[in-house]
Amino acid sequence: MVRSSRACTQAFFAALAALMLCIGTGAAQAQSVQARVQPADMAKQATVQRHQALAPVPAVVDLGAWAAPKTAAARSDVVQIGARRAVTLTGTTQATGALLQWQASGEGGLVAAVSFVSDDAFGLRAGLQIGSLPGNATVRVYAPDDRDGAFEISGRGIAQILQNNNQAGEVPAAANTWWTPAVDGNELTVEIQLPAGAAASDVKVSIPSLVHIYENIFALINDGTQFQAKLNNAASCTLDSTCYDAYARQRDAVARMLYVNADGAFLCTGTLLNDRTGSGTPYFMTANHCISSQAAASSLQTFWFYRTPSCNSRLLSSASKTLKGGAKLLYTSATPDATLLVLNDTPPAGAVFAGWDANAVAKGAAVVGVHHPRGDLQKISFGNVVGSTDCKPGKGVFTCYASDAMGENYYRVQWSQGMTEGGSSGSALFVNGVLTGMLSNGSASCTNVGGFNNYARFDRVFPAIQQWLFAEVAAFAADSHGRSAVFRFYNAETGAHFYTASVEQRDAVIAVFPAFQYEGVAFYAYSQQAGAGLVPVYRFYNQQNASHVYTVSTSERDAMRANPAVFSDEGVAWWAQAGESSATQAVFRFLNQQTGRYFYTASAQERDQVIATYPQFQYQGVAYSVWVGQ
Repeated sequence: MVRSSRACTQAFFAALAALMLCIGTGAAQAQSVQARVQPADMAKQATVQRHQALAPVPAVVDLGAWAAPKTAAARSDVVQIGARRAVTLTGTTQATGALLQWQASGEGGLVAAVSFVSDDAFGLRAGLQIGSLPGNATVRVYAPDDRDGAFEISGRGIAQILQNNNQAGEVPAAANTWWTPAVDGNELTVEIQLPAGAAASDVKVSIPSLVHIYENIFALINDGTQFQAKLNNAASCTLDSTCYDAYARQRDAVARMLYVNADGAFLCTGTLLNDRTGSGTPYFMTANHCISSQAAASSLQTFWFYRTPSCNSRLLSSASKTLKGGAKLLYTSATPDATLLVLNDTPPAGAVFAGWDANAVAKGAAVVGVHHPRGDLQKISFGNVVGSTDCKPGKGVFTCYASDAMGENYYRVQWSQGMTEGGSSGSALFVNGVLTGMLSNGSASCTNVGGFNNYARFDRVFPAIQQWLFAEVAAFAADSHGRSAVFRFYNAETGAHFYTASVEQRDAVIAVFPAFQYEGVAFYAYSQQAGAGLVPVYRFYNQQNASHVYTVSTSERDAMRANPAVFSDEGVAWWAQAGESSATQAVFRFLNQQTGRYFYTASAQERDQVIATYPQFQYQGVAYSVWVGQ
């Protein structure tokens, strides 16, 4: 493996310092917003496969046969596909630590792994309870024969997810649990890699439970030319959405959902929404009876373009994409039955941020539903609003009273073509191409075609979520550009972190410098001055200790400019907010008194961990403020 030198690093950053990313936006109307398509040049999720040559030998926890029922109790609202299974051998940090067999990573650090086997599972997810995990650790999750296809996340990335859980007031066990993405098959491996200088004692992790997935929703048949989904279990009267190109924008806004709660794993449907400024922030609408807690939101996986490539082919399109980074819960309400999330991942190119209308829909209006019944390939339904309904939630059921008038909190819909089923919950009701409701409950089915579905009215939910989707246009968001992702790397050779808002620079670092471990999106900021309220963040390269300094202080900037023998001026890295506010999150700054390098983090949990663990890091307070979304 080729190693990078300080001179090489300096030359590389000097050559790329000018690269920046611009992001397009969409249009807006009063009390309604039109759709916006995710452009092909939007910042994509980086794919990093920098595994060491020698994979660690995992300790194996074989749980054997599972005595619990392999099918879920029938429910009409959601589809359960898996249940929790206790794991006593890794139920405590001490037990897990005893199983982890640490070995040299080949990159100056340590690596260890543990595998779990649950007989007859079609898929597994592991729940890691984090006591402590270095921010620059790398966690990989994979099937034992597919390490090259591993899902990777940094310790910092996990800390950010857990910070969301803690801020939402989740109980300690749920707040500190990170659920791995699902792995196909009956065996799952969790691998932890530590950089040089980190000790095995820095890792305090337990894995007290798994989710055993007993429905075959992942396995695909590869016949050499295409993939055939084995599911295809929606009722026969449902309609393939691919057959209706007039609704291409609506179907590209709708995703299948997989999430974990206290009972197990479930499927629902959700819809990506645009906002007033077309910022590209991935707001995602679904139902409260699907996701009503931050812990469940953090476990969310979304499946995009999960449909057929051609009408009624019953095959899975090769364009299908899966996002595995979870979401942040912004709003939820049991009645009307609605939840608004913001995804932690960037939606794939071609995904549509659906338009919406916060005005009431008239009785008789023609409607379209796009959804994933039983978690199947995407379907579409056509019908009309026939009245409104007053619905009261219960445990797994709703008690509803219909009205011919339009004064209740739910639209009553009757289908003329197609149908919904469990798993369709949370999906959008479209009128004139824009979202006006979210599926809550109903009696309609292929055996009860005269039944009804009840959709939570978007106009009744809108006042509570207006602050996100239709906020007053702030001065710093008034231009034609949204916020850009700022990416973080850890330099395993120097122990320093590097940040960039340039996708091109991010990808070049990944491709050229193996010592730089990619840690994903750190936060969001502006790529240019967008109005009052923003300050430039200046980036300098310290040639003496091979690290970067980021500052909003003009006096600090001027002092470094006056010393060009040490500091290379790399210009404005991005624009941020000088002070703290309810709409932003702080970036905290530390000085490593042993090396003279600075460390920055937008995670309060990581800040507290550094303060508690590394006395050589002098805490210097809030540097500036940034955003959690585009």
